[in-house]
Amino acid sequence: MADKWVYRFGDGTADGNAEMKELLGGKGANLAEMCALGLPVPPGFTNTPEDCTGFTKNDRTYPGSLEKEVAAAMAEIEAGVGARFGDVTNPLLVSVRSGGRASMPGMMDTVLNLGLNDETVQGLAKNSGDERFAYDSYRRFIQMYSAVVMGVEHHHFEDILDNYKLSLGVTLDTELGADDWKNIVANFKERYQQEQEQHLPFPQDPQEQLWYAIGAVFGSWMNQRAITYRRLHDIPADWGTAVNVQAMVFGNMGDDCATGVAFTRDPATGANEFYGEYLVNAQGEDVVAGIRTPQHITRAARDANGSDLPSMEEIMPGVFQELNDVRVQLETHYRDMQDIEFTVQKQKLWMLQTRNGKRTAKAALKIACEMVDEGLITKQDAVARIEAESLDQLLHPTLDPDAERNVISRGLAASPGAASGKVVFSANEAEAAANDGEAVIMVRMETSPEDIHGMHAARGILTSRGGSTSHAAVVARGMGRPCVVGAGEVRIDYQAQTMTARNVTVAAGEIITIDGAKGEIILGEVPTVQPELSGDFGVLMGWADDIRTLGVRANAETPNDARTAVEFGAEGIGLSRTEHMFFDADRIVSVREMILARDEDGRRAALAKLLPMQRDDFTELFRIMAGLPVTIRLLDPPLHEFLPHTEADMAEIAQAAGIDAAELHARALELEEVNPMLGHRGCRLAISYPEIPEIQARAIFEAAATVSKETGKSVEPEVMIPLIATKQEFDLLKAIVDRVAGEVSAETGVALKYLTGTMIELPRACLRAGEIAETAEFFSFGTNDLTQTTFGMSRDDSAGFLRQYDEQSILEKDPFVSIDIDGVGELVEIGATRGRATRPDLKIGICGEHGGDPASIEFCHRVGMDYVSCSPYRVPIARLAAAQAALKK
Repeated sequence: MADKWVYRFGDGTADGNAEMKELLGGKGANLAEMCALGLPVPPGFTNTPEDCTGFTKNDRTYPGSLEKEVAAAMAEIEAGVGARFGDVTNPLLVSVRSGGRASMPGMMDTVLNLGLNDETVQGLAKNSGDERFAYDSYRRFIQMYSAVVMGVEHHHFEDILDNYKLSLGVTLDTELGADDWKNIVANFKERYQQEQEQHLPFPQDPQEQLWYAIGAVFGSWMNQRAITYRRLHDIPADWGTAVNVQAMVFGNMGDDCATGVAFTRDPATGANEFYGEYLVNAQGEDVVAGIRTPQHITRAARDANGSDLPSMEEIMPGVFQELNDVRVQLETHYRDMQDIEFTVQKQKLWMLQTRNGKRTAKAALKIACEMVDEGLITKQDAVARIEAESLDQLLHPTLDPDAERNVISRGLAASPGAASGKVVFSANEAEAAANDGEAVIMVRMETSPEDIHGMHAARGILTSRGGSTSHAAVVARGMGRPCVVGAGEVRIDYQAQTMTARNVTVAAGEIITIDGAKGEIILGEVPTVQPELSGDFGVLMGWADDIRTLGVRANAETPNDARTAVEFGAEGIGLSRTEHMFFDADRIVSVREMILARDEDGRRAALAKLLPMQRDDFTELFRIMAGLPVTIRLLDPPLHEFLPHTEADMAEIAQAAGIDAAELHARALELEEVNPMLGHRGCRLAISYPEIPEIQARAIFEAAATVSKETGKSVEPEVMIPLIATKQEFDLLKAIVDRVAGEVSAETGVALKYLTGTMIELPRACLRAGEIAETAEFFSFGTNDLTQTTFGMSRDDSAGFLRQYDEQSILEKDPFVSIDIDGVGELVEIGATRGRATRPDLKIGICGEHGGDPASIEFCHRVGMDYVSCSPYRVPIARLAAAQAALKK
């Protein structure tokens, strides 16, 4: 435990500085820093986040020395401002604010004007010469303290205020006089006593007010909105929040007072322009509440927005110039755009907060690039400070922010972007409608590989089941399709062709919009805004590529995927899933013929029809990738996934194949597995039916030979054998690959170069990696399945309980979203280390969903992988995250 609980600041000195965010929280550290810079900061002190965690863990009790340290700090504030806390003639009032080490705007609680009671309010009135101001401040304190500390909700007081104004026929608070505020204060106190759990009168002891408020702000660290915000932004629950107690300064003492919030640059565009708003004669909560129209700080902003309200630059020119000087000083000092809060009391500027400002991805790129040009930061600084995940904002269409939205439900935001279209309930309908030129949203309870053609045809995908790593989510991200999954309150009736949510029923053919970045499902069409990759994007990506040492490839199997990957800077294909090529309408029949065949001759006959199709697929990929590496995974899923499921489809396939429907049913039942993820798939399928890998290898090598002859350059495919558990499995199938390569080389006269490796997705393969590497030339860790087999947890079924795991801190993150470093990560590290001990030049990569997750990419860099592979639309994210990993010591 700490031996110092309170850190003071004010009068140009401070116990802390900006580097002490872990100890003081962001607000406290920056208040201390501004004091040290000589900026006008009301004096105060910070209680550390350790107080918060101790308070939470120890039944809301404080450490023994805290009361003494707070008393000493309050005495220093009193000396600094010439007023005393609780004094009835010259009262000191304070604010009590939260301040975690990570910025969490609006998530925790604040109490202003603390120290007012029935006596000190009279002292405040006398000293200020303004009864109206004093009693307005008192009613604000009662309302805020009641809500934050005692749980008496705001609306009780808002109703009183609204009804009082209505009785007088006025609409604005500023139209109320001192006697009005006195009456309202009396009514507020009466309502407080009615609603307060023990019906006690409003507390009059300032010391009681202070300690209850400190406890309430500490307690707000665990309120639901703060918990949700931390989960969304990966902020650890054990960090806690600091509490900052600070002398009040008043922006509501008259027309020579004001309060406001500003950014040192435009947070939406990144333009180097002072951006902010203020209110005359107001306190901070008025700006946030939106009950009055805010005014622009600069004349230029006022003119640009057509406002008839005067800017601060016009009505307070001296204060504005001082604030503008502070803007420049803070940005130069912190070397980043700042978000500042300020109050003007009687033409005197006071700074209440500064922090690195939140901004759009577009603004972040512009600010970073311009600050490099201005000499404020280095290229390495610029690369390090852009949040990699934020680049998603630049790569997909988004909804017009000014358009109306009728949100009827929400699910999990699975794949970013937004799309509108007619609702369809099957893949076939999606494909047919798209072929007719219609935009559709495919709505399913869940998707399967058989739906791939519909997913490709649809503008967006919505499922009522599944998590962020379900089939629909994974495939949609790879295709760049907006996707919302796990919308549990959506009820889908395939027979009636309807979906229902919140008593709204949408029939097939009606239009909905989905927002894959927010998880929203919206009735009707909402306009979208197409992204533009600015010059700043290219500049910063170039800097990132110069820094990173980890390669970035894409998961791609269609020409469109491959072209998108190249456009976004992929350095090859790290995973091409051949089974996705089998679901096209012109080849699924041949696939099913192969499955239904009862002997090898029948299977070979069907596979012969697939050979030219697969060869054409690979030829096009090799052409597009133009000499970049292409890793092709041999057939992986169990055969039953290629068979139809409905009675109508069964009958159609039986007729097309010329077999009895009963025989087809029997074959489907024969192939059905209890747990197909651990069943007859991957290398096991290839060992049972060696003609399948043989025909796929032939297609790969014939395509490589064709493109080599066309270009005169060597094409070097990487053939990946999936689901290896033993060296014997790999060797058996590598022999087939090598034999076919030799045959094709002899037939074409092309000396083929290639690698044969495996996807490591079983714990046993990680442990036996040393012997597998005796013959395997590369490893690609398939961390989707490795996570499933390590945890014994299905990624498609885990969404129902992983939220509880997160809430109870059983797992810090969804292991299917960000790699489980302690378990799955250790297996990966064991596999990589043992593999390279046998084969030092072993090429190692990762091709699961984790390949596009920044935290997982940092892990991959640390363990010395050669590359990560991810969906084409996450390639820029991976490139930036790889550079950031290289910059970390």
